[in-house]
Amino acid sequence: MGHINLTSPKQRNNPTRKWQLLDFVSMVFFAVVILFFLLIFTPLGDSLAASGSQALIRSNTADPKQRHRLIALVEAGKHPQIESCPADTVDYMPCEDPTRNSQLSREMNFYRERHCPSPDETSLCLIPAPQGYHVPIQWPESLHKIWHENMPYNKIADRKGHQGWMKKDGPYFIFPGGGTMFPDGATQYIAKLKQYIPISGGVLRTALDMGCGVASFGGHLLEEGILTLSFAPRDSHKSQIQFALERGIPAFVLMLGTRRLPFPAASFDLMHCSRCLIPFTAYNATYFLEVDRLLRPGGYLVISGPPVQWPKQDKEWADLQAVARALCYELIVVDGNTVIWKKPIGDSCLQNQNELGLESCDESDDPSSAWYVKLKKCVSQTTVIREEIAVGTIPKWPQRLKQAPSRATLIKNGYDIFEADTRRWERRIFYYKNSLNLKIGTPAVRNVMDMNAFFGGFAAGLTSDPLWVMNVVADKKPSTLGVIYDRGLIGVYHDWCEPFSSYPRTYDFIHVVAIESLIKDPVTGKNRCNLVDVMVEMDRLLRPQGSVVIRDSPELLTKINRIADSVRWKSIIHNKEPESQGRDRILVATKPLWTLTSSSH
Repeated sequence: MGHINLTSPKQRNNPTRKWQLLDFVSMVFFAVVILFFLLIFTPLGDSLAASGSQALIRSNTADPKQRHRLIALVEAGKHPQIESCPADTVDYMPCEDPTRNSQLSREMNFYRERHCPSPDETSLCLIPAPQGYHVPIQWPESLHKIWHENMPYNKIADRKGHQGWMKKDGPYFIFPGGGTMFPDGATQYIAKLKQYIPISGGVLRTALDMGCGVASFGGHLLEEGILTLSFAPRDSHKSQIQFALERGIPAFVLMLGTRRLPFPAASFDLMHCSRCLIPFTAYNATYFLEVDRLLRPGGYLVISGPPVQWPKQDKEWADLQAVARALCYELIVVDGNTVIWKKPIGDSCLQNQNELGLESCDESDDPSSAWYVKLKKCVSQTTVIREEIAVGTIPKWPQRLKQAPSRATLIKNGYDIFEADTRRWERRIFYYKNSLNLKIGTPAVRNVMDMNAFFGGFAAGLTSDPLWVMNVVADKKPSTLGVIYDRGLIGVYHDWCEPFSSYPRTYDFIHVVAIESLIKDPVTGKNRCNLVDVMVEMDRLLRPQGSVVIRDSPELLTKINRIADSVRWKSIIHNKEPESQGRDRILVATKPLWTLTSSSH
C-alpha cells in the first residue's frame, strides 16, 4: 500500500520556499534588534532624532502635541538647529500682528494695542534678517544715517521727507532731525522750549515722547542729558519705531488705547506730544488722566499741534485747557501751537476746582499697577512720598543715580538692599569688561536690555558708556520700576511668557539674571511657559553679532547652553567674578549673522 502525499503541486515544484520565508523573517528580526542598539548606543540615534525634529519644524508647529515634542527635543539637546521663519517675517512682531488685530474693536483704538497669540498658536522658528542686511552703523553716526537695506521701506521718506523726518540718500536713509511740528529740526525746537523749561542742568532727566515718529526729538534731547523713551504704535508708517531703534534711540511700540501704559506712577519729568493726535479730553478726559498718572509732580507737559490754537478746533482746545485747570496745572506759556504746563507738587485740588466732575481714584487703586490694567476715569493718587519724588525735590542728574530714592522703602530693608545692589553691579560690570572682554563700553553696543532689572543696578553701572538700557521689570516680580525711574533710568513692565513690543533686531546686548524666575508662578513654583520660547524671543530681539549674558546656576546654564545651540548662538560658560557670593556662573553667547538659503524662501 502506498503512502498518501499531502504536498500541493506548488510545494512540489518549489520545495525550499518554506525555508526562504523563515530566513527572511529571521533577518528582519535581527535587523530590528541591531537598529535598536544603534539608536540607543551610537551617535546615529542623535542624528536620526535631529532629522526627525527638523521635519517637525517644517510641519505645523502650532499643533500643540508636535510643538511640545519639538520643545522637549530642544531642551534635551537632541535638536541641532531650529529652522528659520519664512522670508516675509523679517519684521514680525507677534503681539502687533495687523492680520490678527484688524479683526478687533476700533473703540478707543483697542485693535492697535498688544494682542498676543498663545504659544501653542505660534510656529517655533527664528526670524531671518532681510537680504542685504548690514551690521548697523554705530552711534553717534547712526543718529543721522542708517543702512537702507536693513529696513528698505520708503513710505515715511516719501510722505514726510518735506518735513525733515528722513530721506533716501544712496545706500542710506538720512535723518535731518525734523518733525511735523518742527520741520527745521529738533535742535531749533528744543532751543525754543528751553526758554520756558529747565532742559539743561540736570533738573529734568526722564522724558516720554508720545507718538514720536522716528524719534528725532528724543534723539536730540540726549545731548542735554535727558533720557527720552519714545513710543508710537505700529500703523501705516509701519517702521517708525524700527527706524528709531536702528538709529540707537530708546523707543518702544505702544498705543494709548484702553489700557494704562506699562510704566509706574510719577515716572517722567517731561511728557511731550508733537502732533501725536491723542484725543486727550475724550472719554471723560481719560487720556489726560493717564498722562497725569505718569507725570512726576512738578514735571512739565508739552503739547505741540492740534488742538492748541488750531483752526476749527476751538472747542477741543477749550476742553484741554479746562482739564488742565481742573487738575491745577500751571500754564507756563502758549507759544503759537505749543502749550506748556507744569504739574503741581502739592495734593490734588479737585475739591476746589471740579468744573468737569473729575474724581479721585479709590484708595484701593495702585497707581503704579499697569500691566494689562484698564484705564481709569479718575485721578490717580500718588503715595505719601509724593513731595519727595517731585521735580525740584528729587536730586538733579547725575546725583540721583546713586542715591537711594524714597520709593526703595516700598521693599523691606529697601535702602540697605539698594546700596548693596549698587556695589554688587559696580563689581560685576568691572569683571564683565576686564575679564570677560564683553563689548559693552565700545561703539559696537548701543541698545541694551536688562530682562530682570530689579533696582536697575546693571544699567546704573553703565551710564558713563555710550549706550542706553531698557530696564524690564517682570509683572510678577516686586514692583521696583518706580525706583529705576527715580534714579533717572527708563524701563517697562513686561511678562516674559509673552513677546516683547519691539521689532526684530533692535538690541545689541541682552542681559538677564535668574532667567527661569521670570517664567515661574510665584505661588505654585511651576513654569508658566518654557525657556525655549523665551530664548527664541530673545533671538528675535537681538541684532546679528549681538551678545547675550545670562547669569544663573550651573545646572540651569547647562540646559540654557543646549537651547543656545538650537537657536544658533555661539556660547561659552564662564566662572563668576571671584568676589561674588553664591553659585552663579555666566553664559556669554553671540548671535551670528546668517541668511536664508534659497530653499527657505
